[in-house]
Amino acid sequence: MRGVESNSSCQDGTNQRRRTMLTDSEAALAEAVLIHGPISRSALTRRLGLSAASLTRLTKPFLDYGILIELDDVVDGSVGRPTKPLDMAPDAGRFIGVKLTGDRLYAVATDIRAAVLARAEKRLEDPDPLAVVDAIAEAVDELQVSGLTGLGVSLGGSIRDGMVERAAFLGWTDVDIASVLAQRLGVAVTVENDLIALAEAERWFGLGRGMAGFSVITIGAGVGYALIVHGAVVRSREAGLGLGGHIPLAANGPLCHLGHRGCAEAMLTSGSIATQVTTALQRQVTYREALDLARAGDPAAAAVIDAAADALGRFIALAANLTMQHSVVLAGEGVELYSVAADRVSAAIAADRDPLADPLEVHVDTSGFLAWARGAAAVAIQAAISRLEIARV
Repeated sequence: MRGVESNSSCQDGTNQRRRTMLTDSEAALAEAVLIHGPISRSALTRRLGLSAASLTRLTKPFLDYGILIELDDVVDGSVGRPTKPLDMAPDAGRFIGVKLTGDRLYAVATDIRAAVLARAEKRLEDPDPLAVVDAIAEAVDELQVSGLTGLGVSLGGSIRDGMVERAAFLGWTDVDIASVLAQRLGVAVTVENDLIALAEAERWFGLGRGMAGFSVITIGAGVGYALIVHGAVVRSREAGLGLGGHIPLAANGPLCHLGHRGCAEAMLTSGSIATQVTTALQRQVTYREALDLARAGDPAAAAVIDAAADALGRFIALAANLTMQHSVVLAGEGVELYSVAADRVSAAIAADRDPLADPLEVHVDTSGFLAWARGAAAVAIQAAISRLEIARV
């Protein structure tokens, strides 16, 4: 993202100007326009608790440098002349997000609001960190982003201050991939747990935009859970431990790889569902084929999918009951399960919710692996906002 450049002196030529990081108010302004723009000045003053004069003062350097722009006059319903809504400049920054799995990487190029401009996918032939850096560098070259502002990388594992403390599926322990990538590519690099990154993307740019609190549940190769409360993602190094994956959901369900019967991993992962249908039909079946068979009315596949739908509804209700957040964003590459059995999921949710509880809203992100990669881009965008500087006297 373009920084707010300093001049050698102010207009009278006497006072030197220096660049400093954004104040809390300036950072809140940039974040509010990024998330909610285009937005009127009156709406901004209400959202930020500022006077009109204070907003004008805070906005000026952003407008002068071209990070914020004023759009054409609109009537916003208030008394007085039409206003010029504020928005982020379309070319304020270009970002790349990379999601790492055990054997593949998914990369996207995005604009300042994580809208996908291009995408790339590569197989990881070698999990060695330097080999993965090579693969990421190849994906960056393939995406051909001019003026790259920042790179985000997300992966399942325990991340502390950008250091990968543990990523079991890659066999990594204490890997500082951010520093290696930054040196290789000459760009700021942000590394984050994939669930945290996805939750940030949903909060700033996705289905959770504008919500003060919600849960994120992901299903696919694994089961993930994240929480947003009072407009902030709950962050913990335990996010990468897969704690939500072993919540018991079905007393008579299959076993997970750790021997837990009927836990979320056993009931909801694409691999477990495919294995259950494969066993029932005595032939190899993929996850997608299992869903298609259930749609077509195959009894064995339908029984497995119904049990998974019941478990998903129970998991969603449990998340809402324990956190008292009545909105849930469902995401991940296995989310098609919901579309196949939405009525069954809804019935299971209702069965585990008090009739007097607030209605539970389920929002489904159907973009699959794209959502994970956008999450990586989102944390790079957030980091770029935090690095902005403004020239001051």
